[in-house]
Amino acid sequence: MKLNLMRMRLALMSLLIMSVFMISAQASDDLKFRLKPGAKGELCLKCHEPFKEKLKAAFVHTPVKNGECSGCHNPHTSAQGKLLDTVSTRICDSCHKNMVPDNARSMHKLVVEGNCVQCHDPHASGNKAVLVKGGNELCLDCHKDTAEKIKAVRFKHKPVNENCMNCHNPHASEKLGFLLKEDVPALCVKCHKTDNPAFGRQHMNYPVAVSRCNSCHDSHGSNRPVIIFEDVHAPVAEKKCSQCHEEAGSQSPLATKKKGVELCSGCHKDMIDVTFSKNRVHSPLLDKDGCLNCHNAHAARQKKLLTGTVLYVCGKCHSDTVELQHASKINPKNPGLCKPVKDGDCVSCHSPHSSDYMLLAEKPSMSFDICNKCHDWKTHSTHPVGEKIIDPRNKNLSVDCISCHRACGTGNKPAMSQFETVTETCIQCHKELERR
Repeated sequence: MKLNLMRMRLALMSLLIMSVFMISAQASDDLKFRLKPGAKGELCLKCHEPFKEKLKAAFVHTPVKNGECSGCHNPHTSAQGKLLDTVSTRICDSCHKNMVPDNARSMHKLVVEGNCVQCHDPHASGNKAVLVKGGNELCLDCHKDTAEKIKAVRFKHKPVNENCMNCHNPHASEKLGFLLKEDVPALCVKCHKTDNPAFGRQHMNYPVAVSRCNSCHDSHGSNRPVIIFEDVHAPVAEKKCSQCHEEAGSQSPLATKKKGVELCSGCHKDMIDVTFSKNRVHSPLLDKDGCLNCHNAHAARQKKLLTGTVLYVCGKCHSDTVELQHASKINPKNPGLCKPVKDGDCVSCHSPHSSDYMLLAEKPSMSFDICNKCHDWKTHSTHPVGEKIIDPRNKNLSVDCISCHRACGTGNKPAMSQFETVTETCIQCHKELERR
């Protein structure tokens, strides 16, 4: 009895403190703008009468419901549009402080930009959380490539059809990439019962319940049954798991029989022999993961079982070059950007495995042999180029395409040039023509 009485007293005290806080906050706001008593929301609606219809929506933002217009807007003047009291991100953050965890692993781009109103109506809406649209319609408005894929594929993943937020957080993920709520396979086993005998038979009785499901399955949908990726490694397609892994009934069934390139050489011997016969071998092939640095072992969305687009795969190590290419693509001075740079097609100029030549070029000269695939350099310029034309900056080099141009992009410089203007390019060698 005494315990219940104490709890009631504590509850009443809490209510009293909250009431005092709300009254003092309201009084503070009233004093700030010297508003008439009870005038806060009602006064605004005298002019903004059409806004009354907005307030009939199923979900109304709490400050609006309480008539706290001046919580976000300055009624007199402002440096911000719509008389906002400050920039919109700060307004939202003042109440919604815990939407993004500290040091989040991944954040929604709109959250990073502070563009809350792209998803939320700041006043009222017919959708929960005052979202401007309901369900997947809102997400797929921006993620159009995903929308097109979901619409086109034969086999659709049920959670994707229902709601993107079955798997993703809309604001940020504290520890995971891609805004995921949980890591794979914990996320998957919420729906898929791995103790079902049919699940075991489908996976050749291997204990895949603790494996990464998205090494074989496309989480958004696929044209293949059981939403397996479009490009499937032959042993997986033929259900010959033991070709690479230990037997299903062994003590370590998921362990591979060999490591790195040695495992792949069982089937790809000829290609690997040719690769290692060259003078220069791409370094990822030489570590313990070997081929798996760039290729998926089971299935992939990309051709040749690549872990992502060519640009993504190369960018994992060569991020500086990828950033340079991006800067070149968005630069309006570069309408004639080299097609492989524009397409992110690194393997158009470089061999991904090995080469006898510098920079893993497919042919001896990066300039004359590689550039000549697209450009007729002999008619490109009247400037003398070739093996007999020595570069005055370095007597060991001859003048070629990359004496003046940069093959992988040039950021803010036009015509794939190393310098801003033609004059600046020329005077690198022709010092006597420099204007002083």
